[in-house]
This record gives sequence, structure tokens and C-alpha cells, in this order.
Amino acid sequence: MSVAPLHVACVGAGYFSQFHYGAWARHPDVVCVGSTDRQIDAAKSTGLPAFSDLSVMLAATEPDILDVILPPVAHREAVTTALDMGVKTIICQKPFCADLQEAIALTDHAERVGARLIVHENFRFMPWYRAIKSEIISGCIGTPLQASFRLRPGDGQGPEAYLDRQPYVQKMPKFLIHETGVHWIDTFRYLFGNPTAVYADLRQINPAIKGEDAGFVIFDHPEGLRALFDGNRHCDHMADNQRRTMGEAFFEGTKGVMTLKGDGSVSFRAHGEMTAQSVLPPDSWDGFGGDCVFHLQNHVVAGMRGLGPFENEARDYLEVIRIKDAIYRSAETGQKIWLT
Repeated sequence: MSVAPLHVACVGAGYFSQFHYGAWARHPDVVCVGSTDRQIDAAKSTGLPAFSDLSVMLAATEPDILDVILPPVAHREAVTTALDMGVKTIICQKPFCADLQEAIALTDHAERVGARLIVHENFRFMPWYRAIKSEIISGCIGTPLQASFRLRPGDGQGPEAYLDRQPYVQKMPKFLIHETGVHWIDTFRYLFGNPTAVYADLRQINPAIKGEDAGFVIFDHPEGLRALFDGNRHCDHMADNQRRTMGEAFFEGTKGVMTLKGDGSVSFRAHGEMTAQSVLPPDSWDGFGGDCVFHLQNHVVAGMRGLGPFENEARDYLEVIRIKDAIYRSAETGQKIWLT
């Protein structure tokens, strides 16, 4: 018995939306029915029925899923409009909303009307993090002791930094953690559980932007594990595509260490050994992040078909925002912040 495809509509047609539209177009269980953007030419460029008004698109297309591909300042209006018009599954880009209070309000609203609200946090769906999670669970590295990720996209130098992709980030008062580091808040949660404390030292290097663009964040995780986010958008790492992994990582335990390289490969070296063995070969996907956008979308579609629980529903994702806020409090006060 065949199942009718799900109808997906999208709001937003900026730089990153290309990965959303491209991934939806490849999904065999989905039909894209519309795109809306205040710049109608941008919506038309998607090749879908184009609208300049979200309400008009929702009324015309009646989608099963609305994909909100907008910056945080626009989340509240778009999600509220969709909820009020009866959309029952909404995927909203990260970082979710302008602040925690707004995120809580939208989450409460969705729950009141029986809608599913999922945050598009796609890094945990990158194939290397799925592989690393599986290896950790299997006991490959023994008892996990510490992890570190070195963010090195090399795109933050000079007065033109970010203008070719997402020019609005130059004016964000909080940048490195709010826009980028939030990915590893969620990824470390995915791998190790919620942290119990954070300590941060953040700084601004490029005077052309308003927010911080480098810094260190130490996460205390359960059972004594510590994770380090070491971010610097000025420096790069060895990779043909700096945006594939955006850096390099190490996951160390009592039995050895797993290493993530810029080509997306993962290797394991046993404690005391001089050679490493492959866990995951280099990534061959030409697009963004190991096709993580498609993997997230596929996860949502599978969940809607009753094939498994959802990750990153808004209620759970509120914890990411709380951790992010604690990181900024730590940087402002110079103190470790304990999380309850």
C-alpha cells in the first residue's frame, strides 16, 4: 500500500536555504509545494510556487511541514503565523529565536495547539558524529575522559568577512557562540549528556564585526568528563572544504582516542599504540556537512511516519539556549557557571 507524500513548504530563501531546498527535492517521500520570502525574486529562484507573504502561501498550499529557514529575529513571527494557521509540524532553524523567553513562549504555544516544533540543529546528524557516538557507546575508547573541538573555518578575517554568505552576522552583538558554537553545545549534549557547568573566555579579534569571534569554552559533563570548544574563525585547518567539518576534534578515553579530521574521516588509535585504524572514511559529499541537512529532514519524515522518536524537539532544545546563556554569563563574570 503506497503512502501519500508529505507536502513541505519553506519560508526563507537566503544563503543557507539552498541546502534545505536541495535536500527536500531529493527526498522520495516529499513534495515541495511553495517558497516564500519578502524578496519575491529570491523565492522564485527556488523553482517552486513563489510567495511574498507567509500567510498567503500557507493558505494556498496547506503543507504538512513548514521549514522555517530564517535568522533568529524572524522566528517568532513566522512560527506564530504557522501555528495560528494550523500547521502541525514546523522545523525552525537554529539558533532558535532571539532569546530564551521568546523560545519558551513559542514552545508553549506549539504544545497548546498540539503542533510539533523541531529545531533544525543539523550538526549532530553529520555522519562523523553519528559514527563517533556509536563507537563511544560500543566502548571503543573505554571510559570517556575528555573531548575537544577546534573550530577553524578560516573565514573571519578582514572587513568583508561573512558578507558573501550571511552579512547580518557582522551586526550580531553575540556571534561565535550564539551563531556557531551553539552547534557544539548540542553536539556535546548528544555525545555526552547535558553539562553540569561551563566556563568561558571569549574575545573579539576582527573589528569589522560587533560580536565575539574567538574563545574557549570548557564543559563539565557527567561522570567527570570534560569537553573543550576552542573556536577561532580567523584560523583555518587542513581541508579541501573548510566548511565540511569546520575544524578538527579529539575524543579521548581510557582505551584510546578517536580523531576527526577536516576531510570528515574518523580514526581510532588504541592507548599505547603507534598506528591508527579507520572508523569512517573521508567524506565524499560535495555539499554542506556530510549531507546533514538531508539526514535531519529524513529523520523528521521518518518520525512523522511513526518510525522513531524525534530529536531536537523545541522543549528539549531549550536546554541548549540555557547553556548558551550560561556561557555568556561566564565570559562576562569570569566565573564558572553551574547549571541546574
